[in-house]
Amino acid sequence: MTDAPLSADPAAMTARAREVIQLNIAALQALEDSLDDSLARACEIILSRPGYLIVTGMGKSGHVGRKIAATLASTGTSAFFVHPAEMSHGDLGMLRKDVTLLAISSSGESRELRDPLIYCQREGIPVIGLTQRPNSFLGRASAVCLTMPQVAEACPNGLAPTTSTLMTLALGDALAMVLMDRRGFTAEAFGLHHPGGKLGMRLQRVRDWMGDRPPAPATMPLTASFAEVVSAITEGRKGAAAVLNDDGTLAGIVTDGDVRRAFARDLNGLTAADVMSGSPKVIAPDARMSDAIDLMTQNKIATLLVVEADRPVAIVHIAELMQAGYVG
Repeated sequence: MTDAPLSADPAAMTARAREVIQLNIAALQALEDSLDDSLARACEIILSRPGYLIVTGMGKSGHVGRKIAATLASTGTSAFFVHPAEMSHGDLGMLRKDVTLLAISSSGESRELRDPLIYCQREGIPVIGLTQRPNSFLGRASAVCLTMPQVAEACPNGLAPTTSTLMTLALGDALAMVLMDRRGFTAEAFGLHHPGGKLGMRLQRVRDWMGDRPPAPATMPLTASFAEVVSAITEGRKGAAAVLNDDGTLAGIVTDGDVRRAFARDLNGLTAADVMSGSPKVIAPDARMSDAIDLMTQNKIATLLVVEADRPVAIVHIAELMQAGYVG
């Protein structure tokens, strides 16, 4: 490619963008083809060690390393990123004897990595190297070297890391996912690590949403008069109230809609048993919030009873979930 600037023609720019993407696709294909059992051996080292996995790398490798460390930490492998230059100025103290170091460098010769690598050799700390050059200083210092194929960078000068950083990210993700599967890391555990945001909120349990002291749901006996039904729903402020059998177990539910429909009938002598829905949709406290939301959405209902041991313990209202950010 010449040093002349790229044409301002949209077709030329689009063609160049496609070329970059095709180079990345080819790099990932080459990476897949080059995979061997080194990744499995790296996983076994990490799983056998009681301490943290520390990720380090310089420049673009460091930026990608931070993302890899975050992915590992959120999927069951305790990990964090430490800048290699900071290690040479005191942060080597973070490298305890029970940790593992994942060091990233495309060339394997990053000057800033030498001090951490020498320290690990001296202290018997296993190093997993991620590089394109297995015969580099990093490759030789590694207990396991995850070697990426040498492919052309998308940069016309071959200087700006492009395809190499993509391969690094993909290999880091592969390592994290294999470790996740080996640990049997569940969606519930993922939710514990992601309490914020819609994803984490949907993975929470209904019990988490309720809190340790949920307000008691509005209730009434089967024999409650129509006036008492309206009063219970109004005071409960959830648009619904649970109807109870004599022993306190759930008999049904009366919603605002049931009350409105009842006005088409003779109200004299009407009781809760006459206007309630006898087979309400319910959910257990240990169910996921995503299950509660799906149940309400699929059945087009605004209220959902939380039932434990056949007794209502809370009422979920769709408006509350929307206000709290569970539903967009």
